Amino acid sequence: MPLLWLVLIVLALGVVGYVLGRQKAMTSADGDSRHLHSLPSYYGTNVSLFVVVPALLVMAAWLIVQPIYINSSVAADLPQSAVTDSNTLGLFMSDVRRVADGLDEAVAQGAMTREYANDLRAGFTDVRDRLADVGVALGSDVDASTLAAAQKYRSLSGTGNLAMTVVVLALAIAGFVYAYGRTQKDFRARNVVEQFIRAILVVAASIAILTTVGIVLSLVFNTIEFFKLYPAADFFFGTTWAPSFGGGSELGVLPLLWGTLYISVIALAVAVPIGLFAAIYLSEYAGPKARGFAKPLIELLAGIPTIVYGLFALLTVGPLLVNTFGKGGALGVDWMSGASSVTTAGLVMGIMLIPFVSSLSDDIINAVPQSMRDGSLGLGATKSETVKQVVLPAALPGIVGAILLAASRAIGETMIVVLGAGAAARLSMNPLEAMTTVTAKIVSQLTGDADFASPEALVAFALGMTLFVMTLGLNVLALYIVRKYREQYE
Repeated sequence: MPLLWLVLIVLALGVVGYVLGRQKAMTSADGDSRHLHSLPSYYGTNVSLFVVVPALLVMAAWLIVQPIYINSSVAADLPQSAVTDSNTLGLFMSDVRRVADGLDEAVAQGAMTREYANDLRAGFTDVRDRLADVGVALGSDVDASTLAAAQKYRSLSGTGNLAMTVVVLALAIAGFVYAYGRTQKDFRARNVVEQFIRAILVVAASIAILTTVGIVLSLVFNTIEFFKLYPAADFFFGTTWAPSFGGGSELGVLPLLWGTLYISVIALAVAVPIGLFAAIYLSEYAGPKARGFAKPLIELLAGIPTIVYGLFALLTVGPLLVNTFGKGGALGVDWMSGASSVTTAGLVMGIMLIPFVSSLSDDIINAVPQSMRDGSLGLGATKSETVKQVVLPAALPGIVGAILLAASRAIGETMIVVLGAGAAARLSMNPLEAMTTVTAKIVSQLTGDADFASPEALVAFALGMTLFVMTLGLNVLALYIVRKYREQYE
């Protein structure tokens, strides 16, 4: 049975359980809801939860465990000559899955019977021809052993899917019988439903936490593997970035950190003044109509995809800077040779960060108590003096937190850097030269068929760990400052 159908059947059973559970509760109370312990909807929700939640949880766990079991079972029967290492095994299993999908498609389109697809004695040439009839080309690297593995993979998948369907439906029916049998007017349905909802919320929060822990652990373990192959001192203090998958790589992170910080500083130099002044105007000077019009337009900048910003940097801002600072440009100097530069990426990234600074600063300034403004104005200060000497000093901790959050966003940006800053890893003070950042090199090191046993590929995890520590530190500092500010005025 297709997975979507199974999910829909379980949900339909949940709806039926809700209706019948609610109806039984009302019947037990002789149609008077005042005789029920809980509201009628709680009784229906109780039955529905017992039908849907256990069944879907088992289905999710099954979908995670089944592929692992099938892959290990198929890999155990492969000849040693076909699989030499983990990378070869991964490529072989991808071929197996592709052929298995082709067999399913051939059966679905009538090119072969299900019995023929499951017959390990089927002729390899005949199977290849039948798959070609439905548009599945096996390729010259797929041999009879791959076909046999695909047939076993398909057989195990079919058995597993059938077993999952039976177990999930049986569990849904059992949940309905159990919950429906307990439904009567004195049953504490509200308590059970609230406990169920609380458990779901705890699981959701745990998934978020475990996901973060999993990301950190994957970075840590792979970073440790990298430092087993490459000296940590050369990585943290090296001034040359020259990876070579053939050996002899120089993987110093300092040029990448320099490019990251340089571009981020230029971006903040653009975003902070514009965003802060916009926030002051919107919160202190703009009327309701002007604020209702301008604030959504500024926040629209945050919704533009970063790839669009990157194209804007590459096609508009970069050529404009070349026409100004390049050879034959408006200033008559030869300071810029190409459209990609630190300034190009920094300017466009600063535009992207304006709504981050503006929105957060606006909320923080609005949180300053009105009594402080009234007291300043009552003492004879003007509006501008009140903003400069009362409102901004009171909101300064929160504004600093907003700037730090924007800085962490700038440090982690990728697409604008890839398209606007170039790919050259260098230590230079010239903002009109092409440079690159940590995020851009993470992408380049993991692009293509990377050998994760080599330091050239594992260095991406060390770069990611370095970037993670930097942004984590900024975020922790920003949250600390913002919380301290909020505690002062709430």
